[in-house]
Amino acid sequence: MQKRNKKLKKGLGFLATFAVAAGAMISSGLFILPGIAFARAGPAIIFSYIIAGILALPAILSKAELITAMPRSGGDYFYITRSMGFSIGTIAGFSSWLSLSLKSAFALVGMGIFARLIWPELGIAEVKIIAIIFCILFMVINILGIKQAGRLQIFLVFFLFLILGLYIVRGFTEIDPHRFVPFMPNRMVSVLTTAGLVFISFGGLTKIASISEEIKNPKLNVPLGMFVAYLTVLALYTGVAFITVGIVEPNILKNSLTPISDGAKTFGGMLGVVITGIAAILAFISTANAGIMSASRYPLAMSRDGLLPRSIGRVHKKYKTPYVSIILTTLIMIVIIIFLNLKVLVEAASTILLLLFIFANLSVIVMRESKLQNYQPIFRSPLYPFIQIIGIIGYGLLIYNMGKDTLIITAIFIIFSLIWFLIFGRARIKMESALMYVVERITDRQIVTDTLSDELRQIIIERDEIIQDEIDRLIKNAVILNFPEAMEFDEFVQIAADKLSKRLKIKPEKLVKLFIEREKQSCTALRPGLAIPHIIIKGKNKFDILLVRAKKGIKFPCAKTPVQIVFVLVGTQDMRNLHLRTLMAIAQLTQQHNFDKQWLNAQDKDDLRDILLLGKRKRH
Repeated sequence: MQKRNKKLKKGLGFLATFAVAAGAMISSGLFILPGIAFARAGPAIIFSYIIAGILALPAILSKAELITAMPRSGGDYFYITRSMGFSIGTIAGFSSWLSLSLKSAFALVGMGIFARLIWPELGIAEVKIIAIIFCILFMVINILGIKQAGRLQIFLVFFLFLILGLYIVRGFTEIDPHRFVPFMPNRMVSVLTTAGLVFISFGGLTKIASISEEIKNPKLNVPLGMFVAYLTVLALYTGVAFITVGIVEPNILKNSLTPISDGAKTFGGMLGVVITGIAAILAFISTANAGIMSASRYPLAMSRDGLLPRSIGRVHKKYKTPYVSIILTTLIMIVIIIFLNLKVLVEAASTILLLLFIFANLSVIVMRESKLQNYQPIFRSPLYPFIQIIGIIGYGLLIYNMGKDTLIITAIFIIFSLIWFLIFGRARIKMESALMYVVERITDRQIVTDTLSDELRQIIIERDEIIQDEIDRLIKNAVILNFPEAMEFDEFVQIAADKLSKRLKIKPEKLVKLFIEREKQSCTALRPGLAIPHIIIKGKNKFDILLVRAKKGIKFPCAKTPVQIVFVLVGTQDMRNLHLRTLMAIAQLTQQHNFDKQWLNAQDKDDLRDILLLGKRKRH
């Protein structure tokens, strides 16, 4: 696996994160689909949008957990490879890259439908030229810095929300209640199938996963940005659908590809058409900008791991953006705009997106069941594993209902990805996945080498901005003892003294005597299950720590119950300051929620060490 030689710049705050997530959802799902959906389900499309939003929840919850655990460029690709392996990850990487590129190209071409409302003389060739110009413009903006791309996204989404908000407020006064009768002309089954049609509108929300490495304070801004965007856009979808059904004649609405403009025309005339046309163009531009921003991070992540040439992962020295990956993604989008049949390919991209949603839910299950100590998401999906199982079944049913041609294209693409992995990537990838840890637990055989655990440790250090201090360095070098059987205090002290004597260059008998005297003076078992024996020795510039786990306990003389967690501190008088700071650090670490459970359930000595190195405490 390639090391990340250059870091990407963290340029996105909460507002930009929200704008990317929200802007990626508002395009054809709001400005084109309501008319098509109305032809299927009638006024009950309002329920279809709500049901689609509920269907999206398992994927949103799962991705929020995975992203806060692994905020890395490449989103889907990164956490799928780390959970289920690089063969599945290769499918995810190429799939995400292609589906986002297709959606973004479709959004740019989709602008043409609304541009023609304002400039009827535009032809197909002119529409494609305009789409390519915008594509190149967004490429330049994204290369100049994700902060600039984020600012553009905030601007676009703000004006888009403003126009749609005015549409809802003004349209409310024009609603004709008779247009909602009959509310469900084609029964409930039509509402459900229509929910499947509009469901893909929520797919853009998870684009935020691929740029999580470039988000400031990702453990807060990623889940918060996703959920605020989700609730805001769900309310917007429902509100706009309600208003549009209430103000547009049914015969017009069911045949319309510009339903919101038709609605605005009823109360605003041509001015309303132009304003909502501008809103639609802003929406498609917003989706395309977010698409280039997100899609370009997949080849970056794949090149880091050696699945694509390393040159694709180059980061610009000045702007700290993956410029080669951005240029390559833009060129692919331009080819799609010029040559390909977007309709069939976008349907295939939708199927691939559903497949990625299934992978996301499976990834959460695999990561949790691996029991990896360093899998530490800030947000945890509720109702695990039921919400994930429901999501997998639901998305599977939606894929099953896709057309035959779409499924064939998807299957061909999956086969291509697997062949690419076998030829180009298999020999280069040596890293394990969380799935191997699950297999190891089931078979009780040693098959992993902890490369994934090491990578997750580094991710947590960067995510939580842990700057290691002297105490961390002590813990890194500390001796760790793991006692599976019950033990008497005298036996424990002798073993501890033998281990420390060599490091401190002091006879073990002296250490044993000091430990016993210290215990007679006052009990070092500070609470049930925890003891911190600490002694002062003669000499200068000596200090050491010994970490102990005793699953069945050590019988300390003054403790009512056996002690399972022991921190032994030994130092000279001149190291008193470090001694006190270490005591304070241990106190902070051991007071954390579930500390005792984590310590006793850790798989090995490396996990015990990581509990302390990654724990929350004040560092100096």
